[in-house]
Amino acid sequence: MAQRRSLAAPYGAPVLAVSFLACVATGLELSVNNHAADFTLSTELIPAISLSCLVRNSSQAEELLWYRGGGQVDLKDGNKVNISNICISPVNESDNGVTFTCRLARDKSVQVSVVLDVQFPPQLSGEETLHVEEEKDVTLTCNSKSNPQAQTTWLKDNQSLTLQQSRHELYQTSEVFQLSIRKAQKSDNGTYTCVVESRLGNGTRDFHLIVEDKKPVFPKEAVIAAVVVVTITVLFGIVARRDKFFKVW
Repeated sequence: MAQRRSLAAPYGAPVLAVSFLACVATGLELSVNNHAADFTLSTELIPAISLSCLVRNSSQAEELLWYRGGGQVDLKDGNKVNISNICISPVNESDNGVTFTCRLARDKSVQVSVVLDVQFPPQLSGEETLHVEEEKDVTLTCNSKSNPQAQTTWLKDNQSLTLQQSRHELYQTSEVFQLSIRKAQKSDNGTYTCVVESRLGNGTRDFHLIVEDKKPVFPKEAVIAAVVVVTITVLFGIVARRDKFFKVW
């Protein structure tokens, strides 16, 4: 009996190994748009783009799953077995950098991913009219989205802006282009244009800067002191003439 138990213990292991080797031998794999490995798909803003996932070297029906980022995509019943297609329609800026992944349902480690590289011309936004008090600092913010990243410059009244190191400061990221002006002066009044240039097109946005007169400083302390003095004077006057007030009443 002891010998039978010792033989039964390892019996399942060779069976699993054989099954695993048989799976490997079949060369089961997935491909997306004829790519068997992860890849990047470059596209522009178009009405639609299709991704097709295919099971290769399969001896049985295999269910497929699609994911957009971390969320699973709902598929119709006839679009799940051995071959599955999804359509991104329309392709827009929000699809840029998004990863689509096709996975084998019974073994999610078998997968192929595609990252969308959506290229589009510059799109600009930002507050168009800004008011600033003279001698105050002001920042013009030009929000710029483009792929590939574009070159940016500032104009003032349709002329190249001459930057003064002590008064002007530029700040730029992939999506923000800022012009800061220290201690605004009347001469800073005008229309500032954010110009963004890329190989897919150019974009401009105007910012109207209005520098207003410096407001006089309101002497709060002096006013408060004057109110206190007047109040005390009135009170002393009432006290000094209290006899007359009593006689009248």
